[in-house]
Amino acid sequence: MFTQFKNIDTAFRHIKTFSIFLILANVSCMCFCIYKSYDIVNQSQNRIHILYNGKVLEALASDKKSNLEVELRDHIKTFHQFFFTLSPDDKAIQANVSKALYLADESAKKQFDNLRESGYYNNLISANISQEIEVDSTKLDINQYPYTFTCYATQKLVRSTSTVIRKLVTQGKVRDIKAQTDNNPHGFLLQNWEILINENEPLKQ
Repeated sequence: MFTQFKNIDTAFRHIKTFSIFLILANVSCMCFCIYKSYDIVNQSQNRIHILYNGKVLEALASDKKSNLEVELRDHIKTFHQFFFTLSPDDKAIQANVSKALYLADESAKKQFDNLRESGYYNNLISANISQEIEVDSTKLDINQYPYTFTCYATQKLVRSTSTVIRKLVTQGKVRDIKAQTDNNPHGFLLQNWEILINENEPLKQ
């Protein structure tokens, strides 16, 4: 009689243990399925499709932080190219500088006003000088915000009779304005921008 009760009690404990194990396994399986579902949804949301020349191309979307240094360098480079790539035409100069001013604060406008008042742009126009710029390197410090930078570039002033090479070094800070527009696709703004060096390269012997 007692042996039978012991067998029933043992069987009940086994069933109870098995039931708990089965419940835990089901919960673990459900959690894993939910996790994978969210992961798949996130991956699909990060994939975008672009229609190009009648063809659908797949691309991966990423946030700004994952590519911060590249975004900052391109913003700085784009600003300098707009600001310093000039043709001997007043309207062309205004158009390029206007694009540059969307990428920086009033410090860039002050530099433009100083150059204009000194007759810099008038000299380019009267002498038919085309000015080109090539950004050589950009030193960035992204460990502090706003991000500080120093830009090293080479200017080429092309006349009909000669070409002058100038060394250009500028510095400033970059602020994230949290908004991207057609005029400012990276959503950054240069501030406290100043020209440190803008002088002719020494002649090579």
